[in-house]
Amino acid sequence: MHTTGAKGATSDEHAPRPVVIVGPTGTGKSDLALNLAEELGGQIVNLDAMQLYKGMDIGTAKVPQADRRGIPHHMLDVLDVTETASVADYQREARDVVERVRSGAQTPIVVGGSMMYYQSLIDEWNFPETDPVVRGRYESRLDEIGVQALHAELAEKDPEAAKTILDTDPRRTVRALEVIELTGKPFAASRPKIGKPRWDAEIIALDMATGELDARLEQRTRKMFDQGLIEEVRYLARNGLRNGVTAQRAIGYSQVLELLDEFENSEPTAGAIEEALHRTFIGTRRYVRRQRSWFRRDTRIRWLDANRDATELLVDQALRTVRKPS
Repeated sequence: MHTTGAKGATSDEHAPRPVVIVGPTGTGKSDLALNLAEELGGQIVNLDAMQLYKGMDIGTAKVPQADRRGIPHHMLDVLDVTETASVADYQREARDVVERVRSGAQTPIVVGGSMMYYQSLIDEWNFPETDPVVRGRYESRLDEIGVQALHAELAEKDPEAAKTILDTDPRRTVRALEVIELTGKPFAASRPKIGKPRWDAEIIALDMATGELDARLEQRTRKMFDQGLIEEVRYLARNGLRNGVTAQRAIGYSQVLELLDEFENSEPTAGAIEEALHRTFIGTRRYVRRQRSWFRRDTRIRWLDANRDATELLVDQALRTVRKPS
């Protein structure tokens, strides 16, 4: 049993159950998290892989410090853009954060849409060790033939793994091939064991009609560019963004890096900016489809309608969900 001697601390069996808020990008998860944290006396734990990075603020829709209502936020701004985000590292550190918040008799409000990070936090998932030699060989192969050809090789070795990994995702393609070689088993054998959520967490997801969400995503993307996404990427590029394995591939950041490379010695034209904006929107919309598919498979999740007319009801609906007898 987890206990602590700190004043006001509580034993694990009487500690508050975490509330986990997931779902597609752009559905209002951060706003709901802030409202629930105020209602429940909670602290927020980030579940967005790209919000781990310092300086990646506009393009990740990170809640500004001034808008956090004095509520403690954890797992934000913990990595430099040159560092590689790791699901295993997140799992270890975020679980420690959740335990500390619970031991202080406060409710952890875990919020974000990164699918594997979510799974690693609430389920039993033991990650196979990495081997620098094996990984290095596949990374060299990646540089030699490109991600789509390497993904085709994965499809030959493990068709099921290839179905779950995009052929534009070099890091996960390399990792799957590494795990298959190291374990001698299909990549699926290392997937998490799904059961009762860790800490008996209450899991809520937000979604809305596809047409409404698409319109919201397009507006949100345009707002990011208007707020200075290009300038943010310029600054991060001067501080090593291109050297990062994960950060440079974030949606929005990769599109703007391509834009800046195209106009290396001049300012991008309005037409080129509009094209980068459109590609960012398309990339976000594609990612949303993956999020929706992933989370919809999890029968433990309680789905709430986040459409425009339902916004004012979300807090009450969420509170009824988390306060029901377990």
